[in-house]
Amino acid sequence: MRIFVKNLAIAAIALAVMGQAATADTLEKIKSAGVIRIAIDLSVPPWAFKDETLNPTGSEVETAKLLASDLGVKMEIVGTNSANRIPFLMSHRADAVISALSITDERRKLIAFSLPYSGATSYVAAPKSMQIKTFADLSGKRIAVTRGTTNDADVTAAAPRDAEIVRFEDEATTMTAVVSNQLDLVAQVPTLVDLINKKNPAKDLELKLPLRTAPMGVGMRKEDTDLKEWVDGWVKKNIANGKLQAIFRKFQGVDMPKEVIAASQ
Repeated sequence: MRIFVKNLAIAAIALAVMGQAATADTLEKIKSAGVIRIAIDLSVPPWAFKDETLNPTGSEVETAKLLASDLGVKMEIVGTNSANRIPFLMSHRADAVISALSITDERRKLIAFSLPYSGATSYVAAPKSMQIKTFADLSGKRIAVTRGTTNDADVTAAAPRDAEIVRFEDEATTMTAVVSNQLDLVAQVPTLVDLINKKNPAKDLELKLPLRTAPMGVGMRKEDTDLKEWVDGWVKKNIANGKLQAIFRKFQGVDMPKEVIAASQ
C-alpha cells in the first residue's frame, strides 16, 4: 500500500512538472515554428470576410495580422464558424481565436481570454413597421440567431416561451435567412443589420431591443499562460498607441466602445 501511495505521489509530481513544461513552452513553440494558427470565421463582415479578390480581410483579420507581426511570426488562418471556435482551440487545431468571441462567464469555464481588444452591442432587429418595444412583444415571433453566440443565449433567456428561436450554424447563413425573407427578426450587431438592409432594402430593419455590450477577447487555452501574458501585454500596448481602435474604426465605421478601452488600459 505504501509503495502504491509513493508511486502515485511520484506520478502526480511528474504530471505537474510535465504540465508546467507544456505551459512554459507554448509561446516558444509558436516562435520556433514561425507561425501562429488563429481561428477566424470569415463569414462575418465587417469583422472577417473575403474581398473581391478572395483575400481575407476585416477587423478581426487585420487584428490577427498585427498580432502575428508583433510576435514576429506568420499568421495562418484556421477557418471556423461560431459553433466551432472553441472546439478548434481545445483540440489544438488553432493556437488562438480572434473571431468576435465575446467574453462570458460560461466561456471562461472552458478557456482563457485576453484583455478586451474589441467589442459590440447586439440588438434584436425587426422591420420598422413592426411594433416591438419590450421583449414581451416577441410573443409568437420567430427570431433568427447564430447558434452558440451570446445573441443566442440572450434572446433565449429574454424572449417569451412562445417565441421561436431559429438557430443557424454561422452568421452568413443567419443573414441569408433574413435577406431571403425566411425570417423578419434577427439578433445581431448593428453593422450586420446594416448589411442585411443593403442586401435587401425592403426589409427596412431597425434596432429594436438592446441585448448587451459584449467585450471581445483573444481566446486561448487555460494552460497557455505564457501566451496569455504576452497577448495581454500586446493588447495594452496597441490600445495605448491607438492601433486597435484604428482597425476597429476602419472596418466598423464607428468608434470602439469606451468600455473596451477602459477595460484594457
